[in-house]
Amino acid sequence: MDFSFGDEDAQLRARARAWLTEHLVGPYGRARGLGGPGSEHEGAAARRDWERELGRGGWIGQGWEVPDGAYGQRRLSPTGQVVWAEEYAALRAPGRVGHIGENLLAPTLIAYGTPEQQDRHLPAIARGEELWCQGYSEPGAGSDLAGIRTSAVRDPADGRHRVTGQKIWTSLAHDADWCFVLARTEAGSRRHHGLSFLLVRMDQPGRVEVRPIRQMSGTAEFNEVFFDGAVAEESVGGEGNGWTVAMGLLALERGVSTLVQQIGFAAELERVVGAYAARGAPDPVLRERLVRQWAELRTMRWNALRTLGAAGEPGGAGDPGAPSVAKLLWGGWHRRLGELAVEVRGAAATAGPGPWARGAAYEDGLDEEQRLFLFTRADTIYGGSDEIQRNIIAERVLGLPKEPR
Repeated sequence: MDFSFGDEDAQLRARARAWLTEHLVGPYGRARGLGGPGSEHEGAAARRDWERELGRGGWIGQGWEVPDGAYGQRRLSPTGQVVWAEEYAALRAPGRVGHIGENLLAPTLIAYGTPEQQDRHLPAIARGEELWCQGYSEPGAGSDLAGIRTSAVRDPADGRHRVTGQKIWTSLAHDADWCFVLARTEAGSRRHHGLSFLLVRMDQPGRVEVRPIRQMSGTAEFNEVFFDGAVAEESVGGEGNGWTVAMGLLALERGVSTLVQQIGFAAELERVVGAYAARGAPDPVLRERLVRQWAELRTMRWNALRTLGAAGEPGGAGDPGAPSVAKLLWGGWHRRLGELAVEVRGAAATAGPGPWARGAAYEDGLDEEQRLFLFTRADTIYGGSDEIQRNIIAERVLGLPKEPR
């Protein structure tokens, strides 16, 4: 199997590097390396402006299944998207704040939405002007998403739904303009029946309240969101078809996005290896574990490249286990990397910021390695716990009997 890049990819790499070099100046240059999971508080204002800069350059929506430039975006091949992500990471461009809208909501609208919905929302996402968050998990309904209790009732006066309930672990809700909400629109329905996929504006004072959740790392990128009769502008896929749309969206968390994530992982691993080298005292056990981390990351990359562009698009008949396999692999890998990050530091990891701090303002009193350790404790839980992923693989791929409920 050929994992190499072609001549077009090489030309794209040169263009991407030139554009990033030209635009990563001023406040954007000062925001290099800031942001990302566990560090979303860093350079928030500059990174929101950077999202609009990316939009003006046509770099948002590269993988959308629409004609090139339909919404002002460049249409790139899967390998082209990987090339862009590699150059983006190499130049330490600011952590993206528009991932949820670009890579989750937009492809879902393209697959399930009406032309009117696409024309209304995709241009704003492509311009980097509107940010989205995901209203799925609830207290008591996280990995078991079918247990949600948030309800929505259609108002006969205007035909729109009024949403009432609570969502939790909502990433970046404090900055989002919109939220796509999975809600129960059929009274008395159970499990995956009677659900709808609704689009809700966050700017509804008195109807939408966002409360940050302070994590043990000191940051607060996750939130609780309370809806009290909030107006849902529209539903995607038709009322009562929310489960199909929601599952189609979850199937998108794979492929190119997995490769992009691994680029960030490689940078983190490089820092941990550098910290080990700075110790000056060889430790065969730690060295062997670092080599294993490197080998496992390379294996994950080859697996992601192997499945790149394979069937599995929303509504298709692709491999239903691919997203679960990817989540199992990277969740455990990243958690082990966090453990290694502090073990390499030794006793110093229990103190304040170490010599590897990059100069950012560590208001929480933590450096990168400490924050990496604390944040990655949740990697095998959020986004569907390891137990849930194994059940999906067992039941939907291997055809084993369902677990008793």
